[in-house]
Amino acid sequence: MSQVKRLFWFRRDLRLADNHGLYQALKQGDGVQAIFIFDKNILEKLDNKEDRRVSLIHSFLQDISSQLSEIGASLKVYHGYPSSLFKEEIIRDFPNIEGVYCNEDYEPYALERDAAVADFCKTKGISFKAFKDQVIFHKNEVLKADLSPYTVFTPYANKWKAALEDNPVLNYPSETLLKNFVSSNYNLPSIEDIGFVPTSFQVPKKKVEQSLLDNYAELRDRPDKKGTSKMSPHLRFGSVSVRQLALQAINNSAAVYLNELIWRDFYHMILWHFPHVVKGPFKKKYENIPWRNNEQEFELWCEGKTGIPIVDAGMRELLQTGLMHNRVRMIVASFLTKNLLIDWRWGEAFFAEHLLDFDLAANNGGWQWAASSGCDAAPYFRIFNPESQAKKFDPKGEYIRKWVPEFESLNYPAPMVDLKNSRKRAIEVFKTALS
Repeated sequence: MSQVKRLFWFRRDLRLADNHGLYQALKQGDGVQAIFIFDKNILEKLDNKEDRRVSLIHSFLQDISSQLSEIGASLKVYHGYPSSLFKEEIIRDFPNIEGVYCNEDYEPYALERDAAVADFCKTKGISFKAFKDQVIFHKNEVLKADLSPYTVFTPYANKWKAALEDNPVLNYPSETLLKNFVSSNYNLPSIEDIGFVPTSFQVPKKKVEQSLLDNYAELRDRPDKKGTSKMSPHLRFGSVSVRQLALQAINNSAAVYLNELIWRDFYHMILWHFPHVVKGPFKKKYENIPWRNNEQEFELWCEGKTGIPIVDAGMRELLQTGLMHNRVRMIVASFLTKNLLIDWRWGEAFFAEHLLDFDLAANNGGWQWAASSGCDAAPYFRIFNPESQAKKFDPKGEYIRKWVPEFESLNYPAPMVDLKNSRKRAIEVFKTALS
């Protein structure tokens, strides 16, 4: 076994192709070993040991392991607390490493984790290098003329596109340098080995079909049609390169699809510059909304038993698949925060627990948009009418029928609130609190 000189630490970049940090590690020459850590700081917060995301991550690691085995290499997987693992097991297993390579992560916990590991590496004379990979433009690359961050999407998107012309999307062909991995034969632990149970889920294809891009602008808001790419789980865990998706959108003049990728960068930028959004509203004045927070009503919303068909369909899709159509996400979020006057943080936490594609920046941004407390959010008096939304985007009721087959029967409950009256109540409550 050749000597390990550099470690590449997989995190939310679970692929061997077009992986920026991996490319930089392999470009230095031979002696690279890949590692992954099942992080107890994250896993211990998951009460459900049948968490789909753990199974999804495991499946992506299996893909990587299989590809590495073909060239006589392997992935070394750890289970524990990253900082402790580096100080004890990892440095013991690889005592001669000169550098640790990885890709940047902008979430608050990830920043703390990486700072601790980087500090330890420094004490050992080991370089710690992190690279931009999960976004096209990161925290400080798209700013106003005075170098302050944008808080409105449209001017940000315009500046983003201008920046793209000056800095075309790059490709980091890490897949061409795999020969620089060291020979090794580590075994991938099972899900049971880390205390979880395998779950069934459907992994979306890693390819966006041409026909989908051609029809994306027209069909993306239709939950009854196959109009979305379902790339969000791949983007969340990095099993597909965001650069490749952006290039595909640009080459096919798919402006609306590209816009969705820009929203993703926008929310990551907001999280970086305004970390207070993790715990409270972006707009401070929204801290004083007197939420009703009726626990029984929240439970009915969680279970998809509100008596509002499009809302129930979305919640049941989430519970059964770990996914929800984006248009429907907006509808169920508006219903919870406006019609039921339940704190957006309750809904955000429920989505965080169940979404296969859970991403802190996007989830927080989406919920604060719906609750009107976020940057460039819907005004407080903009309240989706679930019935008119259903008529417009699921005109034949096919999506509703799929997830709520009993909605036209006597067994289906009556609406838990009157939509007109609850809308009026929400506007009055918000208006009073913000005045």
